[in-house]
Parts: sequence; C-alpha cells; structure tokens
Amino acid sequence: MATRRRRTQAPNPHAERELDYKDTTCEECGSGDSPAELLLCDNCDRGFHLFCLRPILVSVPNGSWFCHSCSNHKKIKSFPLVQTKIVDFFRIQRSSDSFHKLGLDNQKKRKRISSLVMCKKKRRLLPFNPCDDQKRRLEQMASLATALTATKTEFSNELTYLPGMAPRSANCAAFEQGGMQKLSKEDTDTLNLCKSMIERGEWPPLLVVFDTQEGFTVQADRFIRDLTIVTEYVGDVDYLRNREHDDGDSMMTLLSSADPSKSLVICPDKRSNIARFINGINNHTPEGKRKQNLKCVRFDVNGESRVLLIASRDIRKGERLYYDYNAYENEYPTEHFV
Repeated sequence: MATRRRRTQAPNPHAERELDYKDTTCEECGSGDSPAELLLCDNCDRGFHLFCLRPILVSVPNGSWFCHSCSNHKKIKSFPLVQTKIVDFFRIQRSSDSFHKLGLDNQKKRKRISSLVMCKKKRRLLPFNPCDDQKRRLEQMASLATALTATKTEFSNELTYLPGMAPRSANCAAFEQGGMQKLSKEDTDTLNLCKSMIERGEWPPLLVVFDTQEGFTVQADRFIRDLTIVTEYVGDVDYLRNREHDDGDSMMTLLSSADPSKSLVICPDKRSNIARFINGINNHTPEGKRKQNLKCVRFDVNGESRVLLIASRDIRKGERLYYDYNAYENEYPTEHFV
C-alpha cells in the first residue's frame, strides 16, 4: 500500500461524514477523539484513526476496508532481478547494441551537454545522472517494478488520455488561471533527454523502498545535484469535476483554470512512474519543511501543461525524497503526513 494523498481542489473530507462514533476508540492511540477520522474495519469492527494508520490514509476508502490483522497482509515480494523481464516490464527499446553498451555511449553525450550547461550564466535544469553499474540500475528498476506490481499499476512515463476522460486537446496551458511559466527550449531538450534515457534503460538513480510508516517511498541512490530533473509526474488525465469524490491515490493538479470545468488532474492509480511513490512533506511544521528536497513545478511545454519534480538543493545518496504536496496553493491538509 502506498500512502494515499491528493493534491487537488477536492472537498474537505471532514465535512462529509456525520456518523455516530461516540462509543468507538482508536486501537492505536486509545482515544475516541476526532470521530470523523475514525475508520471501522469491515470484519472486526475495531476503530482506527486515519492518521494513526501506517501508512496513513487521508480519506475513507471507497468500498470495504480491513485492518492489518484482518487483511492477511503478506510481505511484499521483490520483482525478479532478471534483465530480460525488467526490459520487457518497462518496454525498454531494444537495438543492435547491448543493454550495457548503450550506457557508455550516452554517458559521453551527457558529459558534453553538462559542460554546455555550466558555461551559461543563467542556471538551467540538469538531466539525471544514471549509475554506471548496470547491475545497480537493474536493482533500481526492479524496486520500482515491485512497487508498481504491488499496487497493481502499469508503468507509464507519459501523460495518458483515455476515452471517457479528458482529451489531449483539453490540456491547454493557456487555460491556466494567472498564466503558466514556459519551459525554455534548453530545458525542454533536457527533459526530452531524460525521457529518451529511460526508454533506453538508463535509469534515474532512485530506489523505491517500503517503510512501515510511510508505505512505498523513494530515496536517492547516488548524489543528485540541485536543479536536476528527477522525474515527470504522469498518469491518466481527467477533469477535476469527474474526480472530486474520488479517493484516487496521489492525484496531482495538472491545470488550474479560471473556468472550473476546464481544470485537470493527473490520476496515477492505473498508470504511473516513480513519481507516484515520492512522498509529500508535513508542511505545517518546520521539521517537515527541512526535509523538503524537491520542488513540484508546472510548466508550459509546447502549449501543454506538464508537472516536473526537480531537485531544490543538492541531495545526498540515501536521502529520502520529499516535496511540498500543496506547492503554492495551500489547499490540501498535510498535518498528518509523517
């Protein structure tokens, strides 16, 4: 399970429930306070605060819910570390060159691009720097494949537009209320380079790990420089109006329009990449803010809105990745984020 979190203008869950929980207490903290936040197991009828669960839940799930004792929770199995299976899972491009030789050729190209970036006076976004060790890259990919398989999510590294949801024509950056900053040509080239590297199997230096408190989360597997593009936030694109009562996992604002009927969200519950497992901070405390090492920025890329997660400072190897889930909108309660 991944921690459920949503970054969109959804209704406040506190105002939706008027059930009587006066005789129910939380099995974790022993308190009967915050009755609107108590969740009952559909098997044993015991109560649990949403924010006392590990991983936490931020809203009552649709359908049946079972506590840890009743859910027959099993240990997450790792994805098999077999190169051919990983290549097929992520649909990596096959060519006449071997998988590991591609990394060497493109590493030279990246070095030339990086030197050009450093010569410019204005700071530009940087491409991620994959690990040189092919086996380690396979381990990084296997960690993501494990998380996606456990959450029954298909890998995708692009925004997807499905019938019955928002069409691609709806993703028009010009609809953004107050305007949207445009991604420069140089930074767009860097973003495209990151995309093409992933398609070739040159993976960003990220490892998905499972934490009993935070669920799936992501840590840096090597040093990441400030202003590096870590990943793009992707998934199915839909109108916000269709998702206002959805408890989808980790929805993200894509387009915030002056006309609410044109506002869009990214829904990563069916198709997604590693961005789904990067956690938001508790932005109500100074301690939470200090953990933040990524910024979430929406850009106009060739007339369409895109969401990028970018390193906001140098990140050490082994450091967990966090960003402010609210960004500048301050619309989502994060006080219970771990």
